[in-house]
Amino acid sequence: MRTRKVFPIRRKKSQANSILEPKKQKPNENQEKGQTVKHIFPSLEENLDYIKTTLGNCSDITLRKFPLDKEAKQTVCLIYADGLSNSAFIQEFIIETLMVDIQKLLVTEGKQAEKLFHSIRSRGLPVADLHELSDFEQLFSTVLSGDTVLLMNGVSKGLTLNSKGWEKRGVAEPTSQTVVRGPKDCFTETLRTNTALIRRRIKDTNLRVDSMKIGTRTQTDVAIMYIHGIVLDEIVNEVKERLSRITIDGILESGQIEEFIQDAKYSPFPTVMNTERPDSVAAALLEGRIALVIDGTPFVLMVPSLFIHFFQSSEDYYHRADISTFIRLLRYLAFFLALLTPSAYIAVTTFHQEMLPSEMLISLAAQREGVPLPAIVEAIMMEITFEILREAGIRMPRAVGSAISIVGALVIGQAAVEAGIVSASMVIVVALTAISSFVSPAFNMSISTRLLRFPLMLLAATFGLFGILLGLIVMVLHLSSIRSFGIPYLAPNAPFNLQDQKDNFVRTPRWLLRTRPHLISPNNITRSTTPPPKPPN
Repeated sequence: MRTRKVFPIRRKKSQANSILEPKKQKPNENQEKGQTVKHIFPSLEENLDYIKTTLGNCSDITLRKFPLDKEAKQTVCLIYADGLSNSAFIQEFIIETLMVDIQKLLVTEGKQAEKLFHSIRSRGLPVADLHELSDFEQLFSTVLSGDTVLLMNGVSKGLTLNSKGWEKRGVAEPTSQTVVRGPKDCFTETLRTNTALIRRRIKDTNLRVDSMKIGTRTQTDVAIMYIHGIVLDEIVNEVKERLSRITIDGILESGQIEEFIQDAKYSPFPTVMNTERPDSVAAALLEGRIALVIDGTPFVLMVPSLFIHFFQSSEDYYHRADISTFIRLLRYLAFFLALLTPSAYIAVTTFHQEMLPSEMLISLAAQREGVPLPAIVEAIMMEITFEILREAGIRMPRAVGSAISIVGALVIGQAAVEAGIVSASMVIVVALTAISSFVSPAFNMSISTRLLRFPLMLLAATFGLFGILLGLIVMVLHLSSIRSFGIPYLAPNAPFNLQDQKDNFVRTPRWLLRTRPHLISPNNITRSTTPPPKPPN
């Protein structure tokens, strides 16, 4: 069997001077951090004083102190954050247990603090997730994450009790990536809900979920999900290394992590894909890709992400192959229409009028007879106007946003034509361009198309069709130089792989999709061994 070439992951020297600190500095930082760790005191009063001083007597931090026996020789305190913890659970399963059922342990185990503490830890509380902690850093992280901490007088340790219970949004229908046929659930802002939605679809013992925290102040939980045996270990290690080098005070959304880990930092083309659909993430994991689930956002990142991935939708695999192929080819056509229509119109009407039929040329000349502005000024003015209307429709209240954007486009376009500022053909070109930009299933690729449209328009106004050709050549060269976590961005087209063309521009029937992408998952190529369906007798 022929061995597959694994492309090395290239790093830039400029990363060492950015906010991504070199990994060799991490052990020193951890050592300095370890020297400042403050351990829990044996005295409960000292612990409570230190907690109050550190947290500044915050009103939402509850310190519930009460004795375990009538003589008040054994005293405990529960620390939790009101609003992040489930108060009913704490009252019913922790406080009532400690006040009532703990008396049996006092009779059998005695009142020695260390012995009683271990008895409570082993069989005294009906809590599923229970761990010990020994320092205040763990204590504050636990409390501010929604769990409860139990401290006992005379013991220099504490117990973390799982009691998370903040308000959260339920699983609803996707808003930005809707489909006609397919699952209707989407991710939420809760990390464990999102990982459960993925694990519900992939019931495989090889599905790995590695967790880490990013952000010195926010301590944002990040889950790295992949299928062991399918994914390349080099890509997993690279993802973990890039995440470990992020040194920042807070992460509030997955887009902030995307900026730190992407390969082409100054490229208009995205190299990290995001989605709010669990079925899309499950399909990516089965291909050998990696998912990054970030707490606090419903958008999950997927790496590596190639150029073709931004034109594929999960709905492509729920319809028949012929329908999916037609829709996918339509997306590529819409991409080139959104990218080249204004520049092609400018080039033809300015430099290459001989390419038009005589009737069309006379019609365009009649329309532009009273227009005082050149075509490039018309196009830029109309494109900027439409971008303003698009942003206004997004930012305005939902009840009037869509109406304002539609009415604004119609009124402004009609008024501009009647006033003789722009021609009617330019309005048609801008409208076709705007509609085509909405066809892409990936919003970040649609934004890239909108950005590249303007330099191509300037090249068309300067050099005509030769300028457009020059811009396309530069764009293809740039795309050929990009990699996403070591995988060429234009794969499987460059380098060309014949077997992976079955799910590229066309989508062949499911019984032909027997292999995974060869560059992404070279270790486990076989996806299916199902034979093709037999024709009826």
